[in-house]
Amino acid sequence: MLDLKTMGSALEQLETERGIPREKIIEAIEQALAAAYKKDYGKKGQIVRAVFDMSSGKTEFIQVKIVVDEAEVRMPEDSDEDAEEKEAKLNKNAAPGEEISIRRFSPEHDILLTDARRIKRDAVSGDEIVFPLETHADYGRIAAQTAKQVIIQRIREAEKVSIIGEYGGKQGDIVQGTVQRMERGNIFVDLGKTTGLLAYEDQIPSERYKQGERIRAYLYKVEETPRGIDVRLSRSHPKMIEKLFAQEAPEVASGVVQIKAVAREAGSRAKVAVFSTDEHIDPIGSCVGQRGVRVSTVMSELGGEKIDLIVWSDDAKKFIADSLSPAQVLSVELDEENHQATITVSADQQSLAIGRGGQNVRLAARLTGWKLDIQSVTGEIAAEAAPETTEIDQA
Repeated sequence: MLDLKTMGSALEQLETERGIPREKIIEAIEQALAAAYKKDYGKKGQIVRAVFDMSSGKTEFIQVKIVVDEAEVRMPEDSDEDAEEKEAKLNKNAAPGEEISIRRFSPEHDILLTDARRIKRDAVSGDEIVFPLETHADYGRIAAQTAKQVIIQRIREAEKVSIIGEYGGKQGDIVQGTVQRMERGNIFVDLGKTTGLLAYEDQIPSERYKQGERIRAYLYKVEETPRGIDVRLSRSHPKMIEKLFAQEAPEVASGVVQIKAVAREAGSRAKVAVFSTDEHIDPIGSCVGQRGVRVSTVMSELGGEKIDLIVWSDDAKKFIADSLSPAQVLSVELDEENHQATITVSADQQSLAIGRGGQNVRLAARLTGWKLDIQSVTGEIAAEAAPETTEIDQA
């Protein structure tokens, strides 16, 4: 008999700390006990199950046999011709494209329909018939090791399901955790029931973290891998800005104000295209907030990253001109075939349009999806920027 007090305490700990339902853990224990029983006392092809009673700590073992019709299996006395005839009859009534191959009858695995109906009158093919097995307390060392391995494996599987269920539902949201450790530029974040990875390329370059420090990040991927659950975080993802504005501005959270596109150079500058579905609501004013409190909060969360808010328009010329803010644009000429725009600005606006190191025009190209050529009134091309590897797709 198992120590029920210890068992109950362990089950409670696994349930609260790892989010694994008690039923799943008991199921793992039953599978482990059944595997141990079969290891020492079972026969080939036998289906053994264990029924564990938490209230008493006792375990009952049963053998399960599957009900089969004689016409669906190859009996020991059947010849090759008999087996082929049975197979042909089954395939005649099979669904289109389905091919049925009959298997050999196993007395340890199967029970014929005629015999099953002596035990259960309404038995049909595919039903399970249960038989009690003798209980043995003296499990061998190898069987005990098998039981332990099965329990560990089943608990890990249940833990994976729990993590995927919880964090898969949070994919696309901002999550909060604690810096656990740092290795080769990557940051491992303790999220509670699992650890998330904030890779070097997903970090804001100017930010530095210490072990134990609280951190917020955008959860963009949760997937199962051979090594476990891979939870990926980012602070440089364009969606991070969108989610932060949704937290600060009720109009964005409700969908009245939509963020149509985001282009970022994380930690430095971002351009955000916003649009209002209600003509009475100012999309930029909603994101800026009273005295700039909303946009300031978002900027502070991103380490002081500057944010340009631009009204999105389906008029490509207007949208391109506005995307080059704070520069004033004189004209925009579109080459639809090559998806290229030539923008003319006055000489005193040229440096503003291009930005330091070409950042302004580069971000505008990413935001709009157009290749942009900036030229002064003299007609000379001053800067070019293409939307390749744009961050708009990520947004």
